[in-house]
Amino acid sequence: MLLQGALFFALMDAVMIVLLTRWISFEDLVRLKWKLVAAAFVVWFAIWYSVLSIFWVDVYSFVFPLKLRPWLPIIFGLLMSLAVYCFWWVSIKFRRSPLIVFSLLAGLWGVTTHIWAINRGVITAPPMLQGSSPSAALVIAFFEYIFYFSIILLMAMLTNRLVSRVWNKH
Repeated sequence: MLLQGALFFALMDAVMIVLLTRWISFEDLVRLKWKLVAAAFVVWFAIWYSVLSIFWVDVYSFVFPLKLRPWLPIIFGLLMSLAVYCFWWVSIKFRRSPLIVFSLLAGLWGVTTHIWAINRGVITAPPMLQGSSPSAALVIAFFEYIFYFSIILLMAMLTNRLVSRVWNKH
């Protein structure tokens, strides 16, 4: 099932990357710095708020102490905002293909975070995930994070265009 999910995300990533590379110029990306950071916080706060609401008992209660539960969306929102800032900083060094670099960094970050989660017992402690393949979890993480960070890029660009339109009307 994880590998089927990876295939789904890989197909979505291909579509998103093609669209984003046509829509976001290098100059746009440079200007998006703080909008990317803000969009990352919003997206990852929402993701963690949702997954903790749905899967706390079945998955995340095995990985995190209960006292951290209310703080996890904020912690991960801030952590991912910092990651986006770093990805932005590195990717603008590659003028010819910054969105590809940004996406690859996002995928590698997904693998890194999932290695950490696997070491915390995410696929061995929760009965729901026991028997899951660690390598399949890492493969899906790569493509899943590219997708999430593509959504962040899209949100930042839409926000930028909306703000520009409103600002230019006044």
